[in-house]
Amino acid sequence: MLILFDIDATLIKTSRAGLYAMAEGFEFLHNRPCSLEGIQYAGCLDPVIFGNVLAKNGVEVNPSNIEDFRNEYRKGLESRLEVPGTGYLLEGAKELVTILADLKEVTLGLLTGNYEDTGRLKLGRCGLDTTPFVINAFGDESPYHPPLRKHLVEVALTRYQNKFQNPISPERVVVIGDSPHDVSCAKDNGCRSLAVATGLHDTTTLHDCGADLAVESLANTDDLVRWMLNDPRSN
Repeated sequence: MLILFDIDATLIKTSRAGLYAMAEGFEFLHNRPCSLEGIQYAGCLDPVIFGNVLAKNGVEVNPSNIEDFRNEYRKGLESRLEVPGTGYLLEGAKELVTILADLKEVTLGLLTGNYEDTGRLKLGRCGLDTTPFVINAFGDESPYHPPLRKHLVEVALTRYQNKFQNPISPERVVVIGDSPHDVSCAKDNGCRSLAVATGLHDTTTLHDCGADLAVESLANTDDLVRWMLNDPRSN
């Protein structure tokens, strides 16, 4: 079984450090204020977000400008996360990862809109070891244009097959996240979805958009593990 975790508002929260770092990075590079009004973040991919911010603020979207923006963002994020209490683990997150990592029949991974370096930075500063996550798909790794979150499941499945020399059926993959985007990317690829209402959406919304299971938090770790290991669709 492959279990893929989103990062922001699923495992951790960072007190909007990413948004502040993004705005400050833009202002440093372009010597003028940065507007983030109307920019969508939840469930989106960092390369898309960065491009949207540049376009909204009148800067050409090209690889060089995005790379410069990304570098300044990383510096700002690292600085902000050094402040105690800025980043923190959500209830049950560490316990759930620890339990799953000890199960021989489970492989863990990250499926996230974050770039790899800043995604791992966030997790590490919040106190979560990223070593257990061995099959990962990050926000800039879609092989298609335009990039979409649903593409990342294909990336993870391919990496699983390459690592273990054996394909995994999508029915044996669980995607865990806090937004309808996480739910839809699971559904679009035939995977199961566990949605957690620790972001912007409540359990009713997450259930109505198709989550196989929607919970308030990851606190009931034993129940969640049992649910993941028992696919109700096979009963």
